[in-house]
Formats: sequence, C-alpha cells, structure tokens
Amino acid sequence: MTIAGTSSPAPSVVRPLAASFHLLLLLMLSSLISACGPGGRRDRVARSERSTVEGQAPYQAEVEEGLGAAVAILIDTSRSMRERAPGDARPKYVAAREALEAMLDATDAFVARRPDFPIKIGVYTFSRTISTQLPIRRYDRAAVRDALARLPVPNGDTAIGDALHAARPDLYRAGAFRKYLLVVTDGENTRGRNPEDVSREIFRKSEGAVQIYFVAFDTSPEKFAFLKETGGDVIGAGDARELRTALDRIYQGRILAEALDAGEREPQRR
Repeated sequence: MTIAGTSSPAPSVVRPLAASFHLLLLLMLSSLISACGPGGRRDRVARSERSTVEGQAPYQAEVEEGLGAAVAILIDTSRSMRERAPGDARPKYVAAREALEAMLDATDAFVARRPDFPIKIGVYTFSRTISTQLPIRRYDRAAVRDALARLPVPNGDTAIGDALHAARPDLYRAGAFRKYLLVVTDGENTRGRNPEDVSREIFRKSEGAVQIYFVAFDTSPEKFAFLKETGGDVIGAGDARELRTALDRIYQGRILAEALDAGEREPQRR
C-alpha cells in the first residue's frame, strides 16, 4: 500500500546508492586494517626506533678535528651578579671579568711554548638569554680582552642549562679534539633547561669528549655536584681571591694540562 503524498525511491536508484555505501565501508575497513595490522604496526615501530636512535646518537664534528683545545667560557650575567662580591667593593661580574682576564694570561705563556698547539677560546654570557661575545676562535689576547670588556650589565634570570645547550655545538665546529665548557655562576638555574639534564646529555652524546667545569662563585658548589658523575667538576669560590684561584686550578691545572698531555701522547698512537 502506498501512503498518499509519498513515494519510494525507484529500485534503479536504491541499488547504486547501496553499492556505493558498501564500497566506501570496504575502503575504510581496509585502511584501518592496514594501519593497525602487522605491517602498519611495524612501520610505526620503525619510525619510533629511528626517532629514539637519532635522539641517542653521538654528536658528530662538523669539521675535521686535530690537536688542540677549544674552550667555551660561559659567564653568568644574571641580576644577582650586580651585587657586591663578598669582601670586595666591586660587583661580582666585575670581579669575575678581572679573574677571567688573569686566568687567560696563562694562555700567552702556553702559546709561546707551543705555537704549534692551537688553543681556541669563545666567550658567552647568559641571563634570560644567551649571547655570544666572542665566537670560538684561535686565541687572540686583544680579541678576548675586548669580549670581556663588553660584558653586559647583569640583569634577568639565570639560564645555565640553556647556555650549556647553546655553546656545545660551537665546540664541534672548532676543529679540536679536546672540548671544554667552563661556567662561572653565582646561583642556581632559574630559567629554561635543567643544567643537570643538559650536562648528562652532553656527557652521553659526546661520549666524554666534552668536559664541563663550573666555578660556583658565592654559592654552594653542592648545587652542581652532578658534574662529578659526568666527567666534570665544580670548585667553590667564596670571594674574588678564591675565584681567581679556582679559575687557575681549572684552566691551568686541568684544561691546559690535559690538552698538552693529549698532544704529547698523540704521536705515540700513530
């Protein structure tokens, strides 16, 4: 019976519509099986494994490396570095600048003895942001002193982890086997990446090729005790005099001594 005023679609229209709907369902089901089936699962696992391997892969030098040492000096210019250094009339950042100048004087004597052994220095500052005062380059006394003279007036937060992360790639462009990050800071990280996480990643992915040294100026070195587990070290400095002593211990006693020792041993390995 047909209700007045209505009509049913003709069989010739219904059959094509039903066939199209059935085909669409088959296509959707096939796509779902492909994505969730063994093959699709293998593709997702492979992509995941590739991502994991890339994340754990060791760093690769961007240029050919040879004898020598590359040192990235990272200087804290956060707000607290404007405060007076303990037992001193100068702000802490001024005391740090003068101690670094005195530390680098040792490079002159080193270069005079071994002009064939390149020492490369870069100077960076960190607070809220990271700034390159001097790109890593072969030691030049005038260029280093000019970079230290241009240290910005301290302000803002303390992004230690970000500074480590930013300077590390430059070491791999410097062309030296021995690579160092030397940090002078008066406080703990207050912004950005966790320095412990960054240090551990650098240690793992550089396979120990990058060594990290901290001088904890007017702050507890225990904040950076994790460095001893990543092949690095931290030395405390309570005042400007101790800061100069700590920097000399690290720069002359560790960095230059290790670099020179590697240079002396290198011909024996050939």
